Amino acid sequence: MNILFTCGGTAGHINPAIALARLFQLHHPGCNILFAGAYNGMERDLVPKEGYQLRTVYVNTIHRAFRWKDIKHNLITVVTMPRSRRQAAEIIRDFQPDLVVGTGGYASYPVVREAARRGIPTAVHESNAVPGLTTKLLSRVVDRVLVGFEDSRGYYPHPERVVVTGTPVRRDFFDHTRKEARRALGITDERPVLLSYWGSLGAEVMNRYTADFIQAECADGRPFHHIHGAGRNYAWLTGELKGRGIELDGPAGVEVREYIYDMPLVMAAADLVICRAGASTISELTTIAKPAILVPSPNVTNNHQEKNARVLERHGAAVVLLEPECDGRSLYRAASGLLEDRDRLTAMSRALSALSVTDAAEEIYQTLIRLVQ
Repeated sequence: MNILFTCGGTAGHINPAIALARLFQLHHPGCNILFAGAYNGMERDLVPKEGYQLRTVYVNTIHRAFRWKDIKHNLITVVTMPRSRRQAAEIIRDFQPDLVVGTGGYASYPVVREAARRGIPTAVHESNAVPGLTTKLLSRVVDRVLVGFEDSRGYYPHPERVVVTGTPVRRDFFDHTRKEARRALGITDERPVLLSYWGSLGAEVMNRYTADFIQAECADGRPFHHIHGAGRNYAWLTGELKGRGIELDGPAGVEVREYIYDMPLVMAAADLVICRAGASTISELTTIAKPAILVPSPNVTNNHQEKNARVLERHGAAVVLLEPECDGRSLYRAASGLLEDRDRLTAMSRALSALSVTDAAEEIYQTLIRLVQ
């Protein structure tokens, strides 16, 4: 059996495809896996590191603004489309896939479209609550549209093709209980644990807010453990805190890391998470039912993060604060208020559990294998 996955652009598109590829190999050890992505996307690094072969197509993005430079960019995109179609056809002709699965990104479009034209079983998976342009276009031609939330079904023109499967997350998110994780982190008292991070690179504005947040919690007697991932702003943030006379004391109180490499462990220990609202993050939070304060990034295409966050908010599963409307002290007030209200945290966890699919990867696998059969 030959399975072709096509994805790219962000880790939120790539990681679900990798999780599914591993599951197919688990169930079918002899199956062949190939990835197709963009010639200049991060999939060029991530996919080979996971041990999979990648072939690329020449695709360009679409700008939604109407300035001259954006119009010019989109004209170039249109001109290059025949090239991407030819490359997609070559990949499919050479690999002869039994199934083609797109998990987002512009590279998915020509590959999945060509496969559907040839009558090969096809599916697309959308991690975001509201479909992106690629998924919306492909939903008209594929056999199945796989989505993360029941709320998403109404955005598609053929609801009979939509299956609510959830979004796969790494299996190590299930490895630790809260008690085990706290012990592994060296936390010995009963104070709650707060986890905060702004993505793998961090976010300059939000890390400035975090400095004020940490100052407020220290002035308040450090009422909880706090682990923060600062990303590329790590040197600035630690220097800023030192300049304010704030001592970082690791797991005993306030710990600032450059990156949180053991995210499944830290998230398992956390009683509350403060973070962005990307698709992968939302999937992790819902899967392990972790209450959160979400501050969506205002710098993403089609405002996807706020739309993701609002789905959780509508179900009482998260608190949403918009970046232009909050600061460090308002974040601190919101976090400390929630950590003092165990009943509300419990209700949020229950709401998250109601939104989650217990084993999204297996659900998607079963849906896809039925297409092949």
